[in-house]
Amino acid sequence: MKTKTISPIMRILSKKYLSSDKTTLNRMRKTPNAFKILIACLLSLRARDENTKKVSKQLFKVADTPEKIIKIPTKKLEKIIFSSGHYKKKAKTIKHVSGELLGRFNSKVPNTREELLSIKGIGPKTANIVLGFAYGQVVIPVDTHCHRIPNRLGWVKTKTAEKTEIELLKIIPKKYWKEFNAIFVQFGREICQPISPWCSKCPISNHCSKEGVSQHR
Repeated sequence: MKTKTISPIMRILSKKYLSSDKTTLNRMRKTPNAFKILIACLLSLRARDENTKKVSKQLFKVADTPEKIIKIPTKKLEKIIFSSGHYKKKAKTIKHVSGELLGRFNSKVPNTREELLSIKGIGPKTANIVLGFAYGQVVIPVDTHCHRIPNRLGWVKTKTAEKTEIELLKIIPKKYWKEFNAIFVQFGREICQPISPWCSKCPISNHCSKEGVSQHR
């Protein structure tokens, strides 16, 4: 594992992406609202960021609290979030999560990983997004980009995002934890894409072992 490249790569990517606010969730960090961040994260699953931004904005105009979400008829909620994809499943999850917040947490989004994960529909990545983006806790939310790229770089050899998170916590200097997700999500969307990454214009190409990359641009 090429962990010796971690510091130089993080310095390069931090300089390029640290102040980036291009993603919906990263922009929401500036005026954190735990419920909105939680719901936006649930909407972002398997969705393009531009769709997440559009759908979140539409939904929050109608309902921006657990109480208001519960009152929306399911069919209407499905219609509002339709363009985010998997809208039936997401509507069911959003309704359930809102109900759990009302019934178990006095309408407040929990600020501990254990409590968040106790709510069906909230996984490790979503829990860490809420803890990091809404509550300023130092965690590493691992999504598809944060799982794929460290494996491609040769930092870890893992099969799941959950395993990647465990390994990253061991090797990434803590000073980079807070911004790791925001940096790698933007880098993954612009350069280190899943298929045929832009190695020709990658700022860290010389440090990358390109594990599993069969073709690139």
